[in-house]
Amino acid sequence: MEVPRLGVKSELQLPAYTTATATGDPSRVCDLHHSSGQCQILNPLSEARDGLCILMDTSRICFCHATTGTPELIFAVLETCSVLMRHCMTCCLVQGRILLLTICAAGIGGTFQFGYNLSIINAPTLHIQEFTNETWQMRTGRPLPDHLVLLVWSLIISLYPLGGLLGALLAGPLAIKLGRKKSLLVNNIFVVAAATLFGFSRRAGSFEMIMLGRLLVGVSAGVSMNVQPMYLGESAPKELRGAVAMTSAIFTALGIVMGQVVGLRELLGGPQAWPLLLASCLVPGLLQLASLPLLPESPRYLLIDRGDSEACLAALHRLRGPADLAGELAELEQERIACLGRRAQRPWELFGNRALRRQVASLVVLGGAMELCGNDAVYAYASAVFLQARIPPDKVQYAAIGTGGCELLAVLVSCVVIEKVGRRMLLMGGYGLMTCWASIFTAALCLQSSFPWMPYLAMSCIFAFILSFGIGPAGVTGILATELFDQTTRPAAYMVCGVLMWTMLFVVGLGFPFIMEGLSHFLYVPFICVCVCGAVYTGLFLPETKGKTFLEIAEELHRLNFPRWSQDPEWRGPGVIQATEL
Repeated sequence: MEVPRLGVKSELQLPAYTTATATGDPSRVCDLHHSSGQCQILNPLSEARDGLCILMDTSRICFCHATTGTPELIFAVLETCSVLMRHCMTCCLVQGRILLLTICAAGIGGTFQFGYNLSIINAPTLHIQEFTNETWQMRTGRPLPDHLVLLVWSLIISLYPLGGLLGALLAGPLAIKLGRKKSLLVNNIFVVAAATLFGFSRRAGSFEMIMLGRLLVGVSAGVSMNVQPMYLGESAPKELRGAVAMTSAIFTALGIVMGQVVGLRELLGGPQAWPLLLASCLVPGLLQLASLPLLPESPRYLLIDRGDSEACLAALHRLRGPADLAGELAELEQERIACLGRRAQRPWELFGNRALRRQVASLVVLGGAMELCGNDAVYAYASAVFLQARIPPDKVQYAAIGTGGCELLAVLVSCVVIEKVGRRMLLMGGYGLMTCWASIFTAALCLQSSFPWMPYLAMSCIFAFILSFGIGPAGVTGILATELFDQTTRPAAYMVCGVLMWTMLFVVGLGFPFIMEGLSHFLYVPFICVCVCGAVYTGLFLPETKGKTFLEIAEELHRLNFPRWSQDPEWRGPGVIQATEL
């Protein structure tokens, strides 16, 4: 018997909640309506209670009520239901696939490089020092004194944050003049040059090439750490903005773990393969160069900075799929019109703008707290604690991978829950837990000679501290510059944040050995104070931005910066402009 088909009067243009009604006469045309959410097909038979109700979304079909009815009509309803389900799944898959590809392409050559180059330098420490001494002896005929070998090695390490500082200063102008996507692509020039220097340093007999290469990968990391979260935060829908921006922290943690794994002696951490280990940063750069050009630019940059509405609409269609874009386009247009013609602010102008005082204070306080909370010191102290816990020296490298894996796991959890619990709760909880674990860690260090199980407690605190850092400050802090600042001030805010981060990283790396020597077992007391300050400031002064548009965030911050409305300057919306120039 031929199965009748349900007629459809409208086209499948707007996704979603669909109601198709069919009577007992299969030849009659059914109505199809769309709204948002799910697809529903309802088939009440005329002059009878017999009916079939199917509630469907992209992941399931529910038979809400099914009674007797003609098999032909039931088959027709099911067939139409299947068509609509495939359409809805296609819409979601298109949106999810392009957005996911954008996240991966930006991350693999972005913050992944930061974490990767931060960790791979640990494995070949002794090999590079031996190479430095051998090179100097070949040039001069006498070995380099030990203190000078240590000085050269310190320069190799410290040139990375110095390059990051330069990259942070470049990030703002690049993001404005070239756009977010092109800035990430151009940034790979530094990676290619650094990898070339690393790869040929041993053949050329030049440790200076390693130093210059570290400076260049630092510049690359400084640019990507600022531009990538800006690019992703502007490209994501507001419902996913926090989770998408958190992927920058995920790729950083993934880079750290991959660097630790690739640096194992069994892989590229041996005495002969270390130039390849350092040059392996070329692989993520090439992956980004091959994939990112195929993906869209930030829609906000296209519309607000360049004034190209057609390119913005095309980018939104690729990122969102065939969804209803009217609401998002209206929001973008409001941002564009709000302060049309205003120029982008320079970094130093942020500190003199009264309307930005809370934003700048939050950026400086919480950005500084993230770098001074002691997480980097935990990594530096972990090896000594592992040895005290009687882990064999040749197995310590595997235990160190566990620390990077803990941070990666914690950031993944934070990415999943950030849109449910909000930014403030993650920051306060993260800093609060870090305060507890650091206090226990300090007590364990003081009592390790009295109780044989104390080193194991200290080791547990290391993992717990890293988990707490990953859940809270590691990812959430990077979102602040995207959400607290508008299109005119966002590039400058990222420049300030980047300069602060890399300066603090340099200071901690330089000063931690002296802190460890001077404070001994109490070395974590200053970090405990920083964690307490971070938690208190978040609870008292940081507004929640979960689920809000950039306009809503700007309006709330304006009310907080100017609590007395009678004396306020006239509110004209956020500083969003059509063409920006530093």
